[in-house]
Amino acid sequence: MVRAGARVARRPRDVAQWLRTEPSLSQMRQAFPAEWEQVEAHLAALTRRGGVEAVREYLTEVARPVTPTPGHARPAAVVAAEAVRRQMTVEAVRQAALRVETGVTGDRLRLGLVNGWVLQRLLFAQGLRRKAVRLRTFRLLWPLLPQRRRLMPLVLPKGIYCFYSRPLIRALAGLVDGRPCLEIAAGDGTLARLLAEQGVDVTATDDHSWDVGVAPDDRVRTLDAVAALKRYAPQVVLCSWPPAGNAFEQHVFTTPSVQLYVVVTSRHEHAAGNWAAYRRQTAFELVEDGALGRQVLPPSVDGVVLVFRRIEGAGSR
Repeated sequence: MVRAGARVARRPRDVAQWLRTEPSLSQMRQAFPAEWEQVEAHLAALTRRGGVEAVREYLTEVARPVTPTPGHARPAAVVAAEAVRRQMTVEAVRQAALRVETGVTGDRLRLGLVNGWVLQRLLFAQGLRRKAVRLRTFRLLWPLLPQRRRLMPLVLPKGIYCFYSRPLIRALAGLVDGRPCLEIAAGDGTLARLLAEQGVDVTATDDHSWDVGVAPDDRVRTLDAVAALKRYAPQVVLCSWPPAGNAFEQHVFTTPSVQLYVVVTSRHEHAAGNWAAYRRQTAFELVEDGALGRQVLPPSVDGVVLVFRRIEGAGSR
């Protein structure tokens, strides 16, 4: 097993297992000093050459899954080193963004008593159980909270990437339009739970590969997205904040039964979603619903709602 500070040769399988535990940047730097030197030099060069936009484009690139080239298998140790550098890059940029966004480091990030109390009442039913947010109340109180920028950096490690307003939930229920639907990569099951409260017949599924210390809702079935699409052959599919560059969304577009696919995601391609698959598919018409995107909270997440409708007569391919 990989240990912080160790510099001896490591088995690639152990490295992959260690990375899944989401070690801190400090731990990765200690365990892989040579890889950190490469990451640090590359990010510095990107910043000098193209500034923030160049770094953002690079993040989008490293978030994509690695596709092996047929007939050109690379040594496992090389693949493991690349995985280390990718994870270092993402964490380094995340920490830099945290400092810019909040003005404090992650170790000292806290909410004051008043800000914490207001945000708890505004966004959560209890604990970290999210509720459908009253949009008017949110728009009234949010600008008055001086520590509002600290919210998302605090909840992101718990698998909370956005909050859903009441109008958004009602609108999504309207898009489903009474049809049974499937949610893939449902995480803690918040979206499915809120839709079910509106009378939507929704089946929530997730492979539970994530572990953020938050127990998922009982309604979330342990099933990966590809298997869920095959088992349920849904007409309507939902997904909220799918992992960036994931390998499963492309299967939504090739599932013959799917007529409507709705994605709640970030405008920033490095943050969430398989944007390459969105552009590559030809069987669905894509509409970005700007009105619904503005109902994804808070505004700082730059939420968008993408609505894919199958083109009449178009088959899966």
